[in-house]
This record gives sequence, C-alpha cells and structure tokens, in this order.
Amino acid sequence: MAREVISTGNQLSALAAFDVECMFFGGYPITPSSEVMHEMSDLLPTVGGKFIQMEDEIAGISVALGASMAGTKAMTATSGPGISLKAEQIGLAFIAEIPLVIVNVMRGGPSTGLPTRVSQADIGQAQYPTHGDYASITLCAGSLDECYTETVRGFNLAEKYMTPVFVLLDETVGHMHGKAVIPDLEEVKANIVRRKRYDGPKEEYKPYKAEMNQPAVLNPMFEGHRYHITGLHHGETGFPTEDAAQCQFNIERLVGKVNTVAAENDGLDDLPDYEEFMLDDDCDVVLIAYGSISRGAKEAVVKLRADGIKAGLFRPIMLWPSPAKRMKEIGDKFDKIFVTELNMGQYLKEIERVMGRNNFGTLHKANGRPIAPLEMVAKVKEMF
Repeated sequence: MAREVISTGNQLSALAAFDVECMFFGGYPITPSSEVMHEMSDLLPTVGGKFIQMEDEIAGISVALGASMAGTKAMTATSGPGISLKAEQIGLAFIAEIPLVIVNVMRGGPSTGLPTRVSQADIGQAQYPTHGDYASITLCAGSLDECYTETVRGFNLAEKYMTPVFVLLDETVGHMHGKAVIPDLEEVKANIVRRKRYDGPKEEYKPYKAEMNQPAVLNPMFEGHRYHITGLHHGETGFPTEDAAQCQFNIERLVGKVNTVAAENDGLDDLPDYEEFMLDDDCDVVLIAYGSISRGAKEAVVKLRADGIKAGLFRPIMLWPSPAKRMKEIGDKFDKIFVTELNMGQYLKEIERVMGRNNFGTLHKANGRPIAPLEMVAKVKEMF
C-alpha cells in the first residue's frame, strides 16, 4: 500500500534517498536546498550511513564522488550557485562514469540572484553544467509526491547508466508543506537498481571496456582490482590516452549511452517521461509547463475549458533527454501551443528544436514570483 506523509518537498527528496539505500551525503548548506542536507544529517546515522558538511560546495561534491568510487550510493544537494561551483567535479563524474545524484532546488540567478525566491533558471545549466561533450539526465519534480519518486528514479538511473543525474526541485515545491502519497517501502526496495559488477579474474578487469552506448562497469575501489580513475581521456583500464580513435569512441559512447538509448527506446526506463492532463485529440490549445508552475497550469486548463476553450497540458518530467518523440507529435498535431516557464525561455529553445517551429504563445517570468493560473488564462486567450 502507498504511504501518506505530511512533509516538504526537500524532506521527501532526502527520505527517498534514504529509502533507496543512499549511504553517503556530502554537501554545503545553501538556500533553498538546505533542508535536504539537514534531513540527511538526521537519517543517515540511524543506519550507519555517513553525513559530512564540507567547507564549501566543491569539497561537498568531491567527497560524494569519493564515496561513490568506493561503491556507496551517494548524494549531494544544492542550488544554482552551488552547481556552478561543483561544475568541474561534475565533469569528472561524466567522463569517469561515477554515479551520483545531484538535487538542485532552483532559485533565481545569475550569481547569487534571488536566494529566497522561486525560479526555473537552471534548466539549461542542467543540460550542460560543465564543459565538454556528454549527455545529461535531468528529472524535474512537479509535486510533493514526485520530490520523492523522482529522487528514487534518479538513483536508479545513476546506477544503471553510471553517470551523475540531476533531480530538479524549485523553491516552491521544495518548501511546500502538505500531504504526499508515496510508494510503499517494500515496493521501492524491490525495484532498486544496483550498478553492475565485474566478477571475473581480477587481472582481466577492464572497467572502461564497454561497447558503444553502454556504460562502464566500475567496481568499488579497495577490492583488489587494478584500474585508474581520471578526468583525462582513457583507455580500457582507465589510464590516460591521446589515441584519436579511442577518444572519439569515448565521447560517442558517453553521449550515446543516454541520448541514443533514450531515442531508440523512447525513454531511459519504464517510468513516464511526461504527463498529459486533459490533452484530447480535439484540443484548441496545448499548454506546456513543468515543475511547480505546472500545478497552476492545470488550474488554467480547467478555467479555460470553463470559458469555452478546450485546453490541455503537456508536462515534461524528464527534461534531458527530452521526450522528443511525443513533443514532436504534439507540435505536428496542434496549431496553438502555449509555453510558460519561470525563466526567459530556456526549455522553449528545446521545444522549438524538437517541433521545428517557433509560433508559440509564451509567458515567462524571471523576477522570483510564481505565475498565477489567471495570468496564464489571460495570455492564452490572446492567441484566439
């Protein structure tokens, strides 16, 4: 049976990490994500897990990566400025294929921006948080329930694809306090994904000898396997190389194990990459929104229908890689599409790319205030 709890989004994200057997948290407090860290400091010691507050954001992700290298599920949490500081180590996680869950409770930017206000300003950053070529996996919670379920999913994807995974919350949903309905603990435990291990002769172990579009098999350190972890391009044992063919293969595999696999399988797992609300075949207009403001968008859909405009909502849940196949179908099928975000149009660029058009109604805010349903309704009506 499902569990009903009264909590905040930040606390539910921490609970999800705990339930999926994360045993290490390293980080540094920053508004509006600090409650994730606080909750982990209470939960982890109860099962012998380790929590550490480091001297800064860089050290926070460094120790989390170290824990993951040792075979432990690890997590860090922060907000946009913290992601900026962690960027170099995030790049190390991509190229060395170190699984890690990074919770980003978004606030306004750039720089220190609006620490206590809501924003969706880190959508582009989540796709490309650091330099180089790679493919990001980014989930975006739109409810209290999803603060839990998408964090669980984030750990499973990190372990499956051997990569850092972003779980985006924002100030509104992170600090929202209310009832959440979350999966039964036994169900969560029964569906935990654990990273693959090599069990053959130790002298033959080659962690990065992976086929195209497949992740590395990175056994825990300190168990007698000889290999190397580096931020340099590397060969099958992890030791640095500048071989042109190997370097090209490395990057194509890192990108392919996410983007190519998602395109070929219409997603990275069996869970929904998007939600549709009242999205009927004969809709007059389709609203596209994600995260906390999708809640207001649902109310706007209901109000528009009451006013005689048949509206529907498409809500991406996995932002990167985007649910491109379904978005393209929507773009081809519906003439009127309305996009609303708490930024200056960061995901709009992806929607334009996928749909191959730019004739959208839009409503974007970057002043730290949410978008009210009636604001959406007024802007949608301008399209008729």
